[in-house]
Amino acid sequence: MKELSNLALAVQPSTTMAIDAMFKQMKAEGQDVIGFGAGEPDFATPDHIKEAGIEAIHHNETKYTPSAGTLELRKAICQRMKEDLGLEYEPSQVAVSNGAKTCVYVALRALVNPGDEVILPAPYWVSYIELIRMVGGVPVVIDTTEQEHFKITAQKLAAAITPKTKCMILNNPSNPTGMMYSRKELEEIARVCVEKDIYVISDEIYCNLVYDGEEFVSLPTLSPEIKERTLLINGVSKSYAMTGWRIGYVAANPQVAKIISNYLSHCTGSPCTISQKAAAVAYSASQELVDTMRQAFERRRNYMVERMNQIEGVSCIQPHGAFYVMMNIEKLVGKEFHGTVIRDADDFGNLFLKYGKVAVVPGTGFGAPNFVRWSYATSIENIKEGLNRLEKFLKGETV
Repeated sequence: MKELSNLALAVQPSTTMAIDAMFKQMKAEGQDVIGFGAGEPDFATPDHIKEAGIEAIHHNETKYTPSAGTLELRKAICQRMKEDLGLEYEPSQVAVSNGAKTCVYVALRALVNPGDEVILPAPYWVSYIELIRMVGGVPVVIDTTEQEHFKITAQKLAAAITPKTKCMILNNPSNPTGMMYSRKELEEIARVCVEKDIYVISDEIYCNLVYDGEEFVSLPTLSPEIKERTLLINGVSKSYAMTGWRIGYVAANPQVAKIISNYLSHCTGSPCTISQKAAAVAYSASQELVDTMRQAFERRRNYMVERMNQIEGVSCIQPHGAFYVMMNIEKLVGKEFHGTVIRDADDFGNLFLKYGKVAVVPGTGFGAPNFVRWSYATSIENIKEGLNRLEKFLKGETV
């Protein structure tokens, strides 16, 4: 038989999904395991949003829609961007697809030719580097440190740009670190991008999950020049607890938006009609429940960070957004637990799941091999018990 696609063969499975699958299998077997893996709110989709989906079915709104999404939904997205972020986009500049991940993929498709370089700050969401490779791009990873709060500087960005650089991916607030760029930091990054004439895929899916009264700044608000070069990614999954509804969008300049719409018309067709009706209500109705969920996440974050920093051998810095904490395990590397020497986060994650009955995500898939990601998108009871088990595990005890 003829060989398969080299691009496809090079794609690695998602480490976050792998851990979650292992956790779910153990749970199905009746084991007492707690999961901190998948980035998924534990809240139910608000009732008024669910009702909109149910009504769509009852009203037989189950046919194809335009490939870039219904006009109703794209208008609701534009209004939400204006109210929340101060951004002005026309519905024709918005393309809706099956979740924000698909939107990142088609954004890369619209920009990247084989061999083009795409700058990627690390730690990065595990799918970004694979999506770049899937379109034939070359990832150029900029490493950051915990001391830098896992954020790149304008100087680091400028140094990484070459004549082959087409764009960069910026996730703000960040998965996996939860860190968020300030207005000043973004202004400096935007200046470099404009001067060097590179595009930015700005993934702002966690823009509503920001804590400590911090200001969230959307990159394209900073100047007309950076807005022209920005492909803004967002969606309903995180803010509205709608992960399974699979609705995300990309907003861009008219030329790029048209290319993405054309691409979607052939590769996915229209998004789910029922989900679009629900998402339109999510964006246009009261946003009170969004803030209620945000406040709950903030309380959980506060507990997790304080407690984790009281446990000998591990530590973390306080994130300002999303719902993740990056736990530093550098002090554990080289030590033996349950007969195995920990070399990196993969070893820690496997041992912790086996002997501590807790699933966390190793940072190796994020470009951070000495860290593991905890999600606090789970109950405070689970968080307390998970950290209790961490203490026991680090003392050599088995759960």
